[in-house]
Order: sequence, then C-alpha cells, then structure tokens
Amino acid sequence: MLAKHLPAVLEIILLKQSDMSSGSRYTVATLTNYAIITIGVVLFFHSIGADWSKLQWLVAALGVGIGFGLQEIVANFICGIIILFERPVRVGDVVTVGDTDGTVTRIRIRATTITNYDKQELVVPNKEFITGRLVNWTLTDKMNRIVITIGVAYGSDVRRAMALLAEVAAENENVLYEPKPLISFEGFGDNALTLVLRCYLATLDNRLSTITALHTAINDKFAAAGIGIAGMFLDSALGAAVQGRFHCDRCDRASEWQRHRCGGTTRLLGGYRWLNNDGVNALSTAAATAAGWAAWAWHCSP
Repeated sequence: MLAKHLPAVLEIILLKQSDMSSGSRYTVATLTNYAIITIGVVLFFHSIGADWSKLQWLVAALGVGIGFGLQEIVANFICGIIILFERPVRVGDVVTVGDTDGTVTRIRIRATTITNYDKQELVVPNKEFITGRLVNWTLTDKMNRIVITIGVAYGSDVRRAMALLAEVAAENENVLYEPKPLISFEGFGDNALTLVLRCYLATLDNRLSTITALHTAINDKFAAAGIGIAGMFLDSALGAAVQGRFHCDRCDRASEWQRHRCGGTTRLLGGYRWLNNDGVNALSTAAATAAGWAAWAWHCSP
C-alpha cells in the first residue's frame, strides 16, 4: 500500500509547493517507488531471519537466470533508470518513434507508453530509447518548422506569388517573426513552378490549425491575384489522370485542362504524363502521348 500511494502523494506535494516540471515530478515519484519496494524486500528477508550466507545460492541462481532468460527485461529496466536520470525523453514530450507520432504518457520499469493523436497507446521497450533513434520535438525547445510546397502554373508571375506567400506568413499570428519565414523558388517541375514556404511556430499546440489557415490563405490570395495552382486532374470517363499545359490560339489563354467554349484551336504545350488512380506511371511514353491527346479531345471539345 505504501509503495502504491506514497509516490502519488509525493507528486501532489511537489506540484503544490515547488516549480518542478511534470517530468521531474514523475522521476522523483518513480524513484521513490523503487526505493520503497527495495527497502520492503530487505526488511522482509531480515524479518524471517535470512542472512547473506543463506541467500548466496538464491543470488547465484538469479544471476544465471538474469544472464540468460531475463537479459532483455533487465536491459529494459536499466534503460528505464537511465531515461529517468538522463531524461532523453520525459513525460509530456512529443516524440516520433518509427512511424508513430505522439506524447509520452508513462515511463515504467520495462517500457514507455506513447499516446498518438488517435488516442492509441504504443508501448515501446525502454531499450529502444537508449540504443535506437527517435525524434524528440520538445527536448530542449518547442519551436518547430512548417514547410509548404506550392506548384504554380507555368506563365504565372513568380515574384508576385512569392510576395503573396510572404504576406500570408506575416498575417498569421502563430508564425514567428524571428526566425523569419523563407520563401524560395525551388525549380521547374513537369507541369508547375515549385515554390516553397518555410516558417516557424513557437509550439506544437496549433501546428495543424496553422497549416490549415496558411493553406486557406494561400488559396484565397492566389485566386484573387489570378495565379493558378497547378495540379493533377482526374477524368472519370477515362479512369485516370493527365497532367499538362494547353494554350488557346483564339483567346490567348493557358491553363490546366481548360474547356474552351470560344471555338479556338487548343494545342498541347507539354508537361503531360499519364497516371493511374494511384499516381503511378501506367503507360509508356508513346502511349502516354496518345492518351494525352485523347483526353485533350474529350475536355476541350466545344
């Protein structure tokens, strides 16, 4: 009973009377629990009159068992002690282990529990935190970076698009002024000019909502400025997608799969690629060219 309730009472006392972090309080409470159990075991053997000479055979047997059958358990226990003292991860830290992102909720003798954003609990052996690799998003600093990649249509005003991205970052209250947001023109894609916005947030708390707000603002500003965001268009009749740039000679317009009603001749400028519904190249170059012209005829017929 003492080992079960005293650590919790101690953690409440530390919470009320000290400025210790939640991870530090958890460490003190856990080590207190271990100490109580150890003292209890020693007192138990002393009360039954056991001495070292009588326990040597038991210690030897335990040593053999630990050396063979319990080596992983002991390794995880020792790694748990190292985690509590060295603190590469703490209760409340946001970490990435393998493909799982989540918050550390418990550090036990054998394993550490991570709760992901779907409220699923992942039990990770303590040994993996010491001997393996993990990403701790909040170890020394909660600042994190957002990277947003935008593909604008060929022929767009790139300088105007980059200025709009800078406005979007400056207008969002969660984006830090320092380090300053960085907007770069990364390259020429198959059907788009690739721009990248990099900006920083103070914490992880509003990361998803900030990404949503930035995406929405970029879409609104680009639409108002007449800057097209290039993408892949799905043709339900053909059951696949074709990427390309077309130009109408009569109305002098260039767009992605624009259905022209002006009666002008539309010609393919390039950048086409035939993909299946999973985005995987499905046809050879010659077949892709034929498919591109077939889709052009379907979409651009008056």
